[in-house]
Amino acid sequence: MEHRTLVSTRRMHRRFDPDRPVDVAVVRRALQAATRAPSAGFAQGWDFVVLMDPADVQRYWGTTRRPGPPDAWLRGVMTAPALVLVCSDPQRYLARYAEPDKGWVDRDPGRWPIPYWDVDAGMAALLALLSVHDEGLAGLLCGVPPDRHDAVREAFGIPADRRLVALLALGHPAPDGDRGLRGSASRGRRPLTEMAHLGAFGRPFPS
Repeated sequence: MEHRTLVSTRRMHRRFDPDRPVDVAVVRRALQAATRAPSAGFAQGWDFVVLMDPADVQRYWGTTRRPGPPDAWLRGVMTAPALVLVCSDPQRYLARYAEPDKGWVDRDPGRWPIPYWDVDAGMAALLALLSVHDEGLAGLLCGVPPDRHDAVREAFGIPADRRLVALLALGHPAPDGDRGLRGSASRGRRPLTEMAHLGAFGRPFPS
């Protein structure tokens, strides 16, 4: 798909076809694309825990679901046949910037007012979503419930020093789309004139 079309047509899907599994080769290509994301110091501090076995997928939902029946959004997302936990590794960044060409030998995370390990993992996740979209499949990025992070780490053997940045839900689009789910996209997109500032904040960018 041509780049402009790929970017302009990408969207978050909240329902998937539960009867069509995702080919592992598609996931591999998506993760290969993810590794092309930029990273501070080329630290590449990301890990991807891929859940494609139905038992693993169900274990994830069993670990993160709250008591009671799932709402419409969760019922839709739970139809995704493949999940990817996107993790960041702060220690790779702290170690990288303690090397001679960077020289922050104290490895103090306070030097980082922005957690670029999470920023970079997010960019990697976006490249994975674009790759999946390019193959005609559907994807969603959402968060792991904050009070379930430790439980998810334990359930899938994720080291305690990894941060759970996002969950990717992947699959084929539901035959009837996201019918019945009122998504956030219904809010509409902010115009560029509200978001882009030329020279200083508040000065309009040419339309």
